[in-house]
Amino acid sequence: MPNKQPTIGEYLLKKLKSYGIDHIFGIPGDYVVQFFDMIERSPIQHIGTTREETAGFAADAYARTNGMGAACVTYGVGGLSMINAVTAAYAEKSPLVVISGSPGINERTEGALLHHKGKDFFTQQRIYEEITVASALLDEPFTAFNKIDRVLDAVYWHKRPGYIELPRDMVSIQGSVHQRISMSGHHSDPDTLDAALSNAITFINQSENPVILAGAELHRLGFQDKLLRFAEEKQIPVVTTLLGKSVMPEAHSLYLGIYGGAMGRTEITILVETSDCLIILGAFMTDVNLGIYTANLARSRCVYATSDKITVCYSTYEEVTFEDFLDGLCSPQLHKRPEANLEWVLEVAEPFVIAPDQTLTVKRLFQHLNQFLRDELTVIPDVGDCLWGAADLRLPEHTEFISQAYYTSMGFAIPAAVGAQLGKPGSRPLVIVGDGAFQMTGTELSTTIRYGLNPIILVLNNNGYGTMRPLVEGPFNDIVNWRYTHLPEMLGAGRAFAVRTEGEFDSAMEAALDETQHFVLIEAELEKSDMSPALMRLAEKVSEKV
Repeated sequence: MPNKQPTIGEYLLKKLKSYGIDHIFGIPGDYVVQFFDMIERSPIQHIGTTREETAGFAADAYARTNGMGAACVTYGVGGLSMINAVTAAYAEKSPLVVISGSPGINERTEGALLHHKGKDFFTQQRIYEEITVASALLDEPFTAFNKIDRVLDAVYWHKRPGYIELPRDMVSIQGSVHQRISMSGHHSDPDTLDAALSNAITFINQSENPVILAGAELHRLGFQDKLLRFAEEKQIPVVTTLLGKSVMPEAHSLYLGIYGGAMGRTEITILVETSDCLIILGAFMTDVNLGIYTANLARSRCVYATSDKITVCYSTYEEVTFEDFLDGLCSPQLHKRPEANLEWVLEVAEPFVIAPDQTLTVKRLFQHLNQFLRDELTVIPDVGDCLWGAADLRLPEHTEFISQAYYTSMGFAIPAAVGAQLGKPGSRPLVIVGDGAFQMTGTELSTTIRYGLNPIILVLNNNGYGTMRPLVEGPFNDIVNWRYTHLPEMLGAGRAFAVRTEGEFDSAMEAALDETQHFVLIEAELEKSDMSPALMRLAEKVSEKV
């Protein structure tokens, strides 16, 4: 007797599990509740959040730490609420699978006015096609398994979101045995690979002062060790983009800091922009990464390699995988560089000496925060001066850094802490968030309680949208001041501290590191006009454009 075929819902869960997905983030609704019941009976754990958008942010961070993530919501009000988070994941190449329930195929009669429906039954899928690398409507059993394979393959290989719409009358229908074979991998054309490597190696060998600019794709693809091997074997110094921070061990002798146009230190800018060979590996050349395009990088002196294409000066090679190209750069034909004098680039910070009674400032707060960084922490800054200030943190070798340093959607960090800690068990998130961003998604602290998570939340309270003030000041930058330290009482767990001085901050951070049962919130009260040195440098340039 032939084996019983799995249902479409069962097959989807089995395939998600095969990609290492152990958690699905989301909120149930009647169009997807049957599938949620199926999740509860599967090895995958459902993680409930307070909003659909935050489920997307959490699944995005889970994908960045785990390799692939998934979120599940209902039709219309759920799926469309996640659009912002999925757009961010697409922009920053995060492999997120979105599963949306929807009206049954047999319900989709002409003129049917079903709840959560927008323009027509295909509106949501058409929208998702604009922000995903692949999408599918599982509308009949013969093709459902193939469609699931196609979307998940595309998400895995392209490191961008995919969309699967599951009509509620298809969840428990058995799928067809007819299946194509999933993609086994992507391969380079040997001749094109040889040509690309020959061109790149000749160009690098002829240069006098090559520099590696490393980016976030090395994180997404798990190529950190390949970067380290290449840099060490060839003795080429490394800088990173802001989005790629922590992709290189920051205590390494070859790591020099973050390049970001006017945002970065002058020495780094001079080093990169005077290099006659900039080797750009996995970096997004975005306005934020490049200091709002205050960077000055000429194509004629760049080797630029990403998962999309390989470019050496003005020559482009599209049938070459990023991995093969990166491995090929370690060829003996590429000469090891003589040791260069880079002391002028290195930032030699004086040891931080706490002034217990001194009022907190953004600059000294981040200098002080360096003393508390540990290997097991995952640093997650939100958008704004949290991000710019965190650029100057010196991370230990095994400390990860997750940020939305390109799409920059406020409110990312706290839900991201949920996904990051579940995606990397044993880690502990250190979230740095402004008061404005906290008020958008701070409700996810209740999710940390529900699932036994223990992030440290540092709220930089400067009474509003501090990043906007140096551009255009006005009452639109102000927000209502919350009593942040009352949140543990309201939520029923956690601890909170309000700090105004360096001594109080020191004590609160020590207490936060010792408290491992629940979240700890530290409200750092700052002057309204105070900002980090990086934001000061950037604001001066950006204000000319705004």
